[in-house]
Amino acid sequence: QVQLVESGGGLVEPGESLRLSCAASGNIFSFSSASTMAWYRQAPGKRRELVAQITPGSGTMYADSVKGRFTISRNYANFYLQMNSLKPEDTAVYFCHAVRNMVNYWGQGTQVTVSS
Repeated sequence: QVQLVESGGGLVEPGESLRLSCAASGNIFSFSSASTMAWYRQAPGKRRELVAQITPGSGTMYADSVKGRFTISRNYANFYLQMNSLKPEDTAVYFCHAVRNMVNYWGQGTQVTVSS
């Protein structure tokens, strides 16, 4: 089993930055080389949406709404979401997610609030 724990959320003003982290623990042997890692978010009253994804080969993809502002990266069994130029519409609970051998793992979520 693998556990994912997010950190780094908080309250910021529009235009500011935050860096989310997701730490994997448990059975993480080959976790980094075999897992697609991603960040999702869910705003109140909305469906959970994919924000960014990074593959075992370090290929990345981003939702159109965050392209040029967010960057996903990974380091062994940990992965990150650097969020710059934050907007009020980025307010949501952010979840880290990983898939290894068709098994899905989710973190518990961390709140990001962008407000003046």
